[in-house]
Amino acid sequence: MSEDKPAETVETAPAEVNAIPNGKGHDPGEEITASAKTPPADDCEKETVPNSAQNASPHRTENTGTNLPESQEFLSGVEDKKTTRFTDFEGKTSFGMSVFNLGNAIMGSGILGLAYAMANTGVLLFLILLTVVAGLSSYSIHLLLKSSGIVGIRAYEQLGYRAFGTPGKMAAGIAITLQNIGAMSSYLYIVKYEFPLVIQAFLKVDKPAGEWYLNGNYLVIFVSVAVILPLALMKQLGYLGYTSGFSLSCMVFFLISVIYKKFNIPCPFVDFTFNGTTSVLNVSATDPGGEDNPACIPKMANLNSQTAYTIPILAFAFVCHPEVLPIYTELRNATKKKMQHVANISIAVMYGMYFLAALFGYLTFYGEVEAELLHTYSRIDPYDTLILCVRVAVLTAVTLTVPIVLFPVRRAIQQMMFPNKTFNWPRHIAIAFILLTFINLLVIFAPNILGIFGIIGATSAPCLIFIFPAVFYIRIVPKEEEPLRSVPKILAACFAGIGFLFMIMSLSFIIIDWTSGTSKASSGH
Repeated sequence: MSEDKPAETVETAPAEVNAIPNGKGHDPGEEITASAKTPPADDCEKETVPNSAQNASPHRTENTGTNLPESQEFLSGVEDKKTTRFTDFEGKTSFGMSVFNLGNAIMGSGILGLAYAMANTGVLLFLILLTVVAGLSSYSIHLLLKSSGIVGIRAYEQLGYRAFGTPGKMAAGIAITLQNIGAMSSYLYIVKYEFPLVIQAFLKVDKPAGEWYLNGNYLVIFVSVAVILPLALMKQLGYLGYTSGFSLSCMVFFLISVIYKKFNIPCPFVDFTFNGTTSVLNVSATDPGGEDNPACIPKMANLNSQTAYTIPILAFAFVCHPEVLPIYTELRNATKKKMQHVANISIAVMYGMYFLAALFGYLTFYGEVEAELLHTYSRIDPYDTLILCVRVAVLTAVTLTVPIVLFPVRRAIQQMMFPNKTFNWPRHIAIAFILLTFINLLVIFAPNILGIFGIIGATSAPCLIFIFPAVFYIRIVPKEEEPLRSVPKILAACFAGIGFLFMIMSLSFIIIDWTSGTSKASSGH
C-alpha cells in the first residue's frame, strides 16, 4: 500500500496549482468534463486502483486502458493521487460495512435528546421536521457526490479548495473540526454523565462517598485511553465497520427497550424518591373520576420557548457529511449511484429509529421527559436492570462512534496544517492524542449537554449540511454543463439560502432564550 507514497508528494504541487483556475474558470478541464462525467466516480476509481492496489481485477485494469486517453490530462495526471492521498485503503470496504459506518456516523447521542425535542414540538410537527431534515440531508449528499465526481476529488476540504481556493479549504476544515469536536464532546459528555450512575446502580451504592470510580471525570479519561484512542489510531475507516455494526446493534437494543418500557411504566409516574411502591403508581394512572389524566395526553403540535432547541437538535441528528467522502473513497467498486444508495439506506434506517425512539420515549413520560432520555428512567427506579443494560449499550454505542467522527477531524487538520505531506504514523498518532486530550478537557469543564448541542448544531451543522455542498456545487459544476440559471443550480442556491435562514433562526432563538434566562442549557436541568 505504500508504494505510491513518493508519487503522491510529487503530484501534490500541480494539483494544488491547477485547482483554482479549474474551479473558477474551468479552462484546463473544459473539454474533459463531458467525458469525465459519464460515470465520474467510476472513471476516477479505475485510474486510481492500479496505483493503490496492485491486485486490481482484470476487467477493471482493461477499462483503465480504454478510459485513459480521453481523460488522461484531467484525472490520471492530477487527480488520482489526490484521491488516494489520505486513504491508501482504496475501494476495499463492502457495501454493508459502508452502510454500518455511515449509519454509525449519523446515529449519535442525538437520539437521546429526540424525545425531549418531540415533547417541545408535538408529535405531528416533529414528524414533519424530521422528514424534511432527512430529505434535505440526502439531497445534500447528492450535491457533494456530484461535485466530487466532476473534479475527481473525494475530500471535503479539497472540494472547498477547488471551489474557492485556500479560504474554501479553511472554511470546510474549520466547520468539520467544530462540528465533530462538538459531536465527540457530546458523546463523551454522556460517558461522564451516565457511566458513574451505571456503576453506582450495579454496586447498589445509594450515597457515593467520593470514590474515584464513581467520578465521571476519571471515567471519561479511562474510556478515552482504553477504548477510543486505540480505535482512533487505525489507519483506515473501513476497519471500523465491525465496531460500527456492533454500535448500531446496541442502539437497536436501546430502541426495543424504550418501546417495551412504554407499556410497563404507568402515567403519570411517581419519582422513586417519593415512593418506591408500585401499588400507588397504578392507582394514580387515572383521575378519581376515571378519566385520563390531562398530563398523559400526547400533544400533536406544541410551541414553547424550548422549541428553539429542537431544530438544531434535529439538524444535528443527520450530520454525517464529513464522513461521506472518506467512506466513498473506501467503498468497493465505488460509483456515485452506489454511494448514494449507501447514504439513502443509512438515512432511512436512522430516520425510522429516530422517530420510534422519540415517539415511545415521549409517550412514556409526556411533558416530564428530560433533555437526556435515559436520565428520566432512573427517576422511576435507579436499579431497574433493563434500563441499566440499555445504559451500558448506549455508552458502548456512543464510545464506538467517537473514532469514526475523529477521522474527518484529523483529516481536516492535516489538510489545513500539513497539506503536502504523505501519511506519517507519528503525526497520525499525535493529532488523535491531542484531539482527545482537548475534548476530555472540554467535557470535564463544559456545561450542560444541551448547550453543546444547541450552539454547534446552530452554527456548523447548517454549513456542512446546506451551505457548503450547495455553494461548492454551484462553483464546481461547469457553466457549460449547467448554466447558473439551470434548475439544479437554482435549487442548490435555494438550498444554501435555507441553510442561512436555518442558522440565523436557530442562533437567534438560542440567544433570546439565554437572555430571558429560561434556558435549560444555562441553568442545569
